[in-house]
Amino acid sequence: MAVYKVQPNRTNLYGSLSADFDSILRIKSGDTVQYACFDAGWGTSSADGQRIKPFERRKELDAGHALCGPIIIEEAKKGLTLEIKINEVIPGPYGFTSAGQYPNWQNQKLGLTEYNEITLQWELDRQSLIGKTRVNGREFSVGLNPFMGIFAMPPEETGIHTTWPPRFCGGNIDCKELTKGSVLYLPISVDGAYFFVGDGHAAQGDGEISCQAIECPIDLVELTFSVNRDLKLERPIANTPSGWISFGFHEDLNEATVQAMDGMLNLMGNLYNLNRVEAMALGSSVVDLRITQVVNGIKGVHAVLPHEALKVF
Repeated sequence: MAVYKVQPNRTNLYGSLSADFDSILRIKSGDTVQYACFDAGWGTSSADGQRIKPFERRKELDAGHALCGPIIIEEAKKGLTLEIKINEVIPGPYGFTSAGQYPNWQNQKLGLTEYNEITLQWELDRQSLIGKTRVNGREFSVGLNPFMGIFAMPPEETGIHTTWPPRFCGGNIDCKELTKGSVLYLPISVDGAYFFVGDGHAAQGDGEISCQAIECPIDLVELTFSVNRDLKLERPIANTPSGWISFGFHEDLNEATVQAMDGMLNLMGNLYNLNRVEAMALGSSVVDLRITQVVNGIKGVHAVLPHEALKVF
């Protein structure tokens, strides 16, 4: 199988999604692509590790996150499933996290719009997987768990689409479980897939409560793409190092929860040959419901079934 490399430049960076864009690469099922990616805010690292913004953003095309793409997978057809194996995610040398002032719903509810916005500057050590920052004269550190916030295909409708929400065909999922060693399964929305990736995160808590994780460029994200003709999905699922995951996306967290649970019942049925009531009864003892993110307009919930949680005799 072939291995391709994509370095970000003005011809392969977009701040929107569309199947109308010229593809930057045409690959076959089973091929691997090694990307470097800008941070979501269109920054990258200079030779000395400082954040720079080398490109002007186009008003209509670049309003959202900086994404690399699109690539066409030749065998991808609408209605099939795109299988994305995440082989590696290596962050760049810096990260940032902002909070306060911006009038999103959580800042308004918490009274944080009355504060000036602050931005934490993080130094990221890729060897130790430790990030460090200073707040009010003190140094804080966190363990890094790098992942991509956006794995996306454009929706079925023609035209240009925003990068902000998660969708059934991927998008701004912002799930911290999608790390190295995970396999993400996405329903294919358009022939060819027209796949985009971006929005690197060095670490994030479930919920992404400030509206940002540790946003960072990615020096290497390696993805292997396969077209799965047997798996039929309505929404994404994933097999991660810690467990199986199903996703729900909706403005209403209750509806997102129902979607995530519906996907988990289907998944458990396939894994263990259970009907939905049996899966619900067993799942109540082992399945965790987590808030993926609450900041993208369309909120996310993911249900997690840890590996080896259920043993069959």
